[in-house]
Formats: sequence, structure tokens, C-alpha cells
Amino acid sequence: MTDTAAPPEDARYDAVRSRDARFDGHFFFAVVTTGIYCRPSCPAVTPKRPNVRFFPSAAAAQGAGFRACRRCRPDAVPGSAEWDVRADLVGRAMRLIGDGVIDRDGVAGLADRLGYSPRQVHRQLTQELGAGPVALARARRAHTARVLLQTTALPVTEIAFAAGFASVRQFNDTVREIYARTPSALRAEARGARTGGSAPTGVPLRLAHRGPYAAREIFDFLQRRAIAGIEEMTGAPGARRYRRTLRLPYGTGIAEVREPAAAGRRGRWLDCRLHLGDLRDLSTAVQRVRRLFDLDADPYAVAERLGTDPRLRPLTEARPGLRSPGTADGDELAVRAVLGQQVTVAAAARLAGTLVAAYGKPLAAPDGTLTHVFPEPATLAEAGLEELGMPQARRRALRALATALADGDVDLGPGVDRDATERALLALPGIGPWTAGYIRMRALGDPDVFLPGDAGVRHGLAALGAPPDAAAGWRPWRSYALHHLWNHTAKDD
Repeated sequence: MTDTAAPPEDARYDAVRSRDARFDGHFFFAVVTTGIYCRPSCPAVTPKRPNVRFFPSAAAAQGAGFRACRRCRPDAVPGSAEWDVRADLVGRAMRLIGDGVIDRDGVAGLADRLGYSPRQVHRQLTQELGAGPVALARARRAHTARVLLQTTALPVTEIAFAAGFASVRQFNDTVREIYARTPSALRAEARGARTGGSAPTGVPLRLAHRGPYAAREIFDFLQRRAIAGIEEMTGAPGARRYRRTLRLPYGTGIAEVREPAAAGRRGRWLDCRLHLGDLRDLSTAVQRVRRLFDLDADPYAVAERLGTDPRLRPLTEARPGLRSPGTADGDELAVRAVLGQQVTVAAAARLAGTLVAAYGKPLAAPDGTLTHVFPEPATLAEAGLEELGMPQARRRALRALATALADGDVDLGPGVDRDATERALLALPGIGPWTAGYIRMRALGDPDVFLPGDAGVRHGLAALGAPPDAAAGWRPWRSYALHHLWNHTAKDD
């Protein structure tokens, strides 16, 4: 449990009185006299203590009959970093719900992926979050609907189904219940509502994050690894624009994220624009971009833990809010990890660009330098891969990985058991501890991975005068310590 996990009720009220943004997403509070629920940092006048109720999730507050505050928009807070730390049923379920599994496969599909019965999943989620899987997915759909209503001019009927609702009536009832407004009224209230549809301009979003955000470092990280055809970085540092293609459940898309200016780094969001072939993919695309940019991290808890080591403290102070980038596509990341074995970052990116050109699926129409989506595992499993000019053993390893991904023997989805997945990776030819650990850190979003055999890590530890076992005291945030070491020596994987 992190240091910003939900505290006792009196301490929660103190956080509300001080408008402490560190707890946004960790708990919510509602006011019985107004019928409204808020995030802890809400700027409204602090309600009297007897009138306040606390909830572990937005869905629980909505289920108790409270409406979302229109000032602080509690439905749009960063997700709890706890779900990335935890490997239990609840943590895995929350990652899957965020990825839209219930909308696509229902509660039965969620339970099947978790390996539990629907009743067990419902009981565990209700016990910890005050809401079952259906209510949690409903809250997610409502947020998606609000975004579409207030950022596009799509017809309300299209928005209802794009957000994942089964009917327009269900959509109308849910919006009225959660926001105390009809969909039309909610749209009319949005300042600067767009007058065109989403197709030409995409869906503009503000992706919230918690605390400071080291934007320069994460944009540097992505720029060095950008693969021709599926990624591009334009603009000068401090004003860059990262764009990439996405393979999504209902089609393809393009995500565009802008680097905030240095003066704005203490803002609480990244500007993003999504161009989607099918708007039903909106919430899934948002979650995948959030994972790539590690927007649900808790930088306060990370800094507090890593700062207890006097050797590491100067690094955390020099780069507040340093993130551990994830990925928008787990299968893609795994293939990239194998391509990056024993070569430089630049060489790995070139190999991946060759792979994309030879086996990637072309977009219906190029968009700037973006021309393809990354090759599917089934395609690579049957490919000769001669274009890569790699040793035969490396090509065999790549095909073995692609076959395991295509057959489902290795699953890199958001709700998998990380330990079991790492074991499955290590059982494949050509996959060693570094590669499996790197995939676990980025594809599975594990915040507690350390790569002691990595050259950059060894150099970083030596520069700090830290022994190899120093990382034991950095749990559960060793992935962040690893990135601090890479940045400290100006070397990374």
C-alpha cells in the first residue's frame, strides 16, 4: 500500500480541508446536504464534517445517489496507482475494466480472464470499492459520454453507442443520474464546444495526472525509440508533439500528445487528441495512452520511498515526477524488446522500422509519416524475417515469441498475472531475465522491476557508490529508481 492510500476518515477530512491533490483518485467525498461528490482537491467551500461521506471509488458515490461535482469533475481524476502496484484480483480487475473488457465481453468475460467466477469478482470489488464490476464500467462509460458530448458535435445517438451503452434510453438515464443534466444540457454547458464532428479534428482531451510530471524525460525516452511508420516526434524540446498509430478492438487510431512547456510542467494534465476509426474505441485508447505516459503514477509516494536512500535522494530531487513509461501495445513492446537485445537503442529502432515496413498493416490513408500499425503476432510467427539481417538464433527467438503471443500461451494484457507471464516468457528460447524484466516493467506496467544486469544500471549504481543490493530498499518503486539511474548516467536500455 502506498503512503497516499486512503487514510482514516478524520485524516481524509483533513486532506479535503487542505485540498490535497495527492489524494485525488485515492478516495472521494460526498456532501449529504447537496447530493454532490467531489475529489479531495475540490476548490469549493469545505463542507462541515457531519455532512461528509467518504467513498473508495466514483462508482460507489454514484451508486449511493450522489452526482458528480461540475467544478472539480471527480470522474476525470487520475486512476489510483494502487492498481498498478497490486497483483491481486482487485488490481487486475481494475486494469481490465479500464481497458474496456466489460463493454466488449461482459462480466463473464472479465471473470474468465481473471480465472474466478463472476460472483467472486463481484464480491471482491464490492467489498473493497463499494461497487461491483457493472457499476465501475458504468461510471467509466458515463465519463466517456461526457467527453464526447463536450468535445464533439456528434449526434447524441452516436455518442450513446460510442460510449458503450446498450441503448439510448440507458445512456440518457445514466447521464441524468450522474450529472443531473440531460445530455443536451451537458453539451450546452461546455465552453467552446466544437461545431464540427470528430472525424476531421479528432477528439481533444486533457489527460489528468497526479503531482509533478517530468515531461522532458519521457518525451526524450519516446523520441529515442520512435519507430518509422508507426511513431513520429515533431517540434523542438519543450514544444514537441508525439504521434503514434494504435491497433484497437474495433479498428485503428492515431494518438497525438503534446509536450507541456517547461513553465507549465506543474500543470495537472497532458493535452491529447485521438483520431479514431470507430469511436467505441475512445475509452480503450485513452487508457492505453495513459499507460504509455504513466499518468496514473503517484510521484509523491515514489519520491517519499526513494528519498529515504540518501544516495538516491538527489536524483529524485533533480527530476521530480519522473515516470516509468509503459506501452500502448504489449505485444508490440515484447517484439521491440527482443529486437533490442545486444544492440543500441538507435539500432533497435531501425530494426523495428524495417519490420514495420515489411510486415505492418498499412493505414487506409497515411497521416504525415504515420503509415502502418505494428505487425500482428500471427503475421510475425510465419515470417521469414530475412529483411532484419539478424542472426538466425535471434530470428528464431522472435518467431517463438510471436507464436506464443498469437496462440495465447503468453498474454500481455492489462489484467494478467505478472509472475506467471514472466515465467512463460523465460520458458521461450532467446528470452532471458533482462528481456523478461523489461517486458514486465513496460508491457505489464509493473512499478517494481529492477534490472541488475543492465549496463546502465550498473554504471548508475557505481556512480552513486551504491552496492548491487541497494535496490531492495526501493520497493515497491524500483522501476522508477531504474529510470533515475538511466537518466543519471545519460544511458538507458
